[in-house]
Amino acid sequence: MNPALENCFALMQVLVEYRGHPINNELQKMRRKHSMLHLDVLTAIYHFAKIGSGHILEIGPYLGGSAIAAAYGVRDSGQPKTIITIEPGGRCDHPTLPTKNILKDLKKNLAKFGVAHLITLIEGYSWKEETIAAVRQRLRPGSVGLLVIDADGNVKRDLDLFHDLLADGCWIVIDDYYMPGAKSKEVLTKPQVNALVSAGQLEPLGLYGWGTWIGRWPGGRPATVP
Repeated sequence: MNPALENCFALMQVLVEYRGHPINNELQKMRRKHSMLHLDVLTAIYHFAKIGSGHILEIGPYLGGSAIAAAYGVRDSGQPKTIITIEPGGRCDHPTLPTKNILKDLKKNLAKFGVAHLITLIEGYSWKEETIAAVRQRLRPGSVGLLVIDADGNVKRDLDLFHDLLADGCWIVIDDYYMPGAKSKEVLTKPQVNALVSAGQLEPLGLYGWGTWIGRWPGGRPATVP
């Protein structure tokens, strides 16, 4: 079997196996009220944070579902890992998970699920100089083992800003790769991700949930799924 195809199947198998684990219930309970991501995507984030050796960088946690999943993974890994999440805040009139104050609800949720002490929240846009400086004060080059992007769709911009922080084989989760609707973030995300894959800068591992792209940053070595 082609190595890339083997990696895709390996990740699918890992996610299926987690359905019989206690963490499945924890993530499901949290997801219902605090995340727009599919359970399989939250499980993948949990898995990567748990088994990975690097730190975690997230851009766009919204109400905190993905950050909580990553924190659960760090908790269960038994290893000290830094989790940095970047969120500018504001209001969102989402039909199922609306909020009048993203940052207020995000902080409340991180505390509610007992993971606030594991996460450093940087308030601001990823592309602002002060945000970039704050991230780089906490993460050294090549130290990030998991990158989660669920922001405004401009994936290439964020990778250009932080690519040197990524370790070889860094897991990458990008939401809204497939999101039908001419005005959706897919208009930006999908062609940018496809171009990065074609250029060999991203290695795809599949599309999960409701349209979330999962893959790896190849770096200098082949990537395999444990």
